Amino acid sequence: MWNETVELFRTRMPLRKHRCRFKSYEHCFTAAEAVDWLHELLRCSQNFGPEVTRKQTVQLLKKFLKNHVIEDIKGKWGQEDFEDNRHLYRFPPSSPLKPYPKRPPYQKEVIKFPEWNDPPPGTSQENIPVRPVVMNSELWFKRHSIAIGEVPACRLIHRRQLTEANVEEIWKSAALSYLQKILGLDSLEEVLDVKLVNSKFIIHNVYSVSKQGVVILDDKSKELPHWVLSAMKCLANWPNCSDLKQPMYLGFEKDVFKTIADYFGHLKEPLLTFHLFDAFVSVLGLLQKENMAIEAFQICCLLLPPENRRKLQLLMRMMARICLNKEMPPLCDGVGTRTLMVQTFSRCILCSKGEVDLDDLLAARLVTFLMDNFEEILKVPLALQTSIEERVAHLRRVQIKYPGADMDITPSAPSFCRQISPEEFEYQRAYGSQEPLAALLEEVVTDAKLSSKEKKKKLKQFQKSYPEVYQERFPTPESEALLFPEKPKPKPQLLMWALKNPFQPFQRTRSFRM
Repeated sequence: MWNETVELFRTRMPLRKHRCRFKSYEHCFTAAEAVDWLHELLRCSQNFGPEVTRKQTVQLLKKFLKNHVIEDIKGKWGQEDFEDNRHLYRFPPSSPLKPYPKRPPYQKEVIKFPEWNDPPPGTSQENIPVRPVVMNSELWFKRHSIAIGEVPACRLIHRRQLTEANVEEIWKSAALSYLQKILGLDSLEEVLDVKLVNSKFIIHNVYSVSKQGVVILDDKSKELPHWVLSAMKCLANWPNCSDLKQPMYLGFEKDVFKTIADYFGHLKEPLLTFHLFDAFVSVLGLLQKENMAIEAFQICCLLLPPENRRKLQLLMRMMARICLNKEMPPLCDGVGTRTLMVQTFSRCILCSKGEVDLDDLLAARLVTFLMDNFEEILKVPLALQTSIEERVAHLRRVQIKYPGADMDITPSAPSFCRQISPEEFEYQRAYGSQEPLAALLEEVVTDAKLSSKEKKKKLKQFQKSYPEVYQERFPTPESEALLFPEKPKPKPQLLMWALKNPFQPFQRTRSFRM
């Protein structure tokens, strides 16, 4: 934004001939002309907006003079002071655009919570050991017994106990991943140091809140002083003068406001912290997409220390109520209430640790957006909270395990993964799974220990589960019949005792009854 503003100012600022002390100067401009033109440019810019004041424009031109973007008509710059007057200035021959800062190499992923089956630290990702499954006929029968209705006994496997540190890392990883996705960055290293993000702050800001959504502090010594809180309540709940019961003097509200402004103006660190300055400034690029900007601000505000978040919530609530209160007397002559709020509290809300060229304008832009959307921004993002709580519940849930699963197999020597070609992958996908199945079928066929009844039962199960492999081994009923040849049936023997007189010839007799 600095380079863009400098380029627009150098290329579009009107230059003309001026006279000073009986001498003419070509291609120059007065300080007042520069303030007029640059002020209008900033007000029309989507990066800054109409809230930019003339005083802020003068401050930016002072930085232009210090960084040799402009120089006075005699070539002086740096130590000179810029004022809104008729003094003449010009552009130097070269444009002092600032180089982009070089970032250290970064990973494309933020902190990831380790899964239970992740390899230990230091394991090469190119040679990840795997456990091959060696199946025999008995193990195969255990695995497929469920398909025929014979469910074996199962047992419950409890997952590893989640510690408080594990849950904190889940919250931190999920929040940073969500912020990185919204900002569209390859890495958050561009805008903040993730190692300095405190996961305890995130959890406290989510769960330790009042019914109104304001953070509740465990350490009461970090609360706002009682007199500051009373002054803020006084202005936030300002009633009609006729309703006041306590005595009041003319200008009382201005003194109360000055008391609040002095306290926040002397904070050692802005409420949004020096560490998160770049993160909040990066979100300003999303202001044209209001919903995305609000979501990004929600995550950034969750990273704040709880005492900072509480002070920010109370301050923004007071500022919003003052701006909406039509009964509030003017707090400053010549300046609107909304503009006064932005000018007074922008630096105590957002500020860089070192002097940054556009930090005043950026802070004013952020505070303006924050005033308009503070109720949504300072809420806990429900989607993020729900997804994390579901993940933690899943990791704590027990698992049902049946006999014959991979974890019951004693692993042999580890093999290693290697990259294969697409053609080899397709071949393995088509035939790789059939070869061990065919070998398993052959083992069942040649197993001499199995009885014919048991062998027929297992072959029937195999045919039901893998008909293609079975059809290839036994293409015809005759080939299957060869495995179980029919034994010749013996002829029934004639029972000798069935005849009364076996050695006498048979005689047909008749008996007549008269």
